[in-house]
Amino acid sequence: MVGQCDESISFNKLTPEQESPHEHQQNLLLSRVITNVEKLNEAVMVMNKSLQEINIQNMNVELVAQMFKNYQSNVLFHLEATDNLKPPS
Repeated sequence: MVGQCDESISFNKLTPEQESPHEHQQNLLLSRVITNVEKLNEAVMVMNKSLQEINIQNMNVELVAQMFKNYQSNVLFHLEATDNLKPPS
């Protein structure tokens, strides 16, 4: 009859026991990706901590270099002011 619904039609809904064949593999791959990203994140955090320590040490080196540059400039000024600056030999 027209207008009647045929209840025998199924929509291929999969129950958890009937996963699609690729879904399990995709879940495994996704799990591996997540694990690797977590490991990468930990490694990047360790690297950032190391870079922070290196930057702190570089600040000390930069400070000494600036002090030496200022000292050299002061010596040059003093030698010029006292007419003791001699050409390099």
